[in-house]
Amino acid sequence: MIIDQNLLQLYGAETSQFKAHETIFQEADTPKRYYQIIEGRVKLNHYDEDGKEIIQSVLFSGQSVCELLLFITEKYPVNAITLTPCEVTTIPKSNFFKLLADHPNVSLDINKFISERLYQKFVMMQHNLSLRPEVRLLGILDYFKSYSNNKGKYSFEVYLTRKQMAAITGLRIETVIRAIKKMESDHVLKLINSKIFY
Repeated sequence: MIIDQNLLQLYGAETSQFKAHETIFQEADTPKRYYQIIEGRVKLNHYDEDGKEIIQSVLFSGQSVCELLLFITEKYPVNAITLTPCEVTTIPKSNFFKLLADHPNVSLDINKFISERLYQKFVMMQHNLSLRPEVRLLGILDYFKSYSNNKGKYSFEVYLTRKQMAAITGLRIETVIRAIKKMESDHVLKLINSKIFY
């Protein structure tokens, strides 16, 4: 967890339960709360002018959701949608800033977390500029594996569907499927019962 649950409770935390595919907040909403995922996975997405979904990120247990927008006066550029049943803790923006003022070490942890995510985003964007689908997929596989304790070859089970991988990389689903098969034959990843291990 970025911020300890007990500390969040001291600053008026509320915990909410969400079913899969529920909206936590929508694009163009004003950020008013700090969100931290206790359990589950959340996607940050938006839809382009043709209605095609673009997934910006997938967040999981222990991570915060769009906390960087609390520091500026912009609207959410994405929707936050649960992929699985989720338990999420929230505190009002004013309480969040009070917590940071009272606990500078937490502020450093938040800065470190934001910096790590931005670094990984830059790396992933570089991969997404490639014309080769395998390079784009490697970018997202490396990105999500970087948040896992499973660092060995084939030790990380990829929880994304082929459709979600396509929405993140800007590829067609068919292209993702072909590229995954090629990556398996090149021993980059392993398929076990249609699940990807990287």
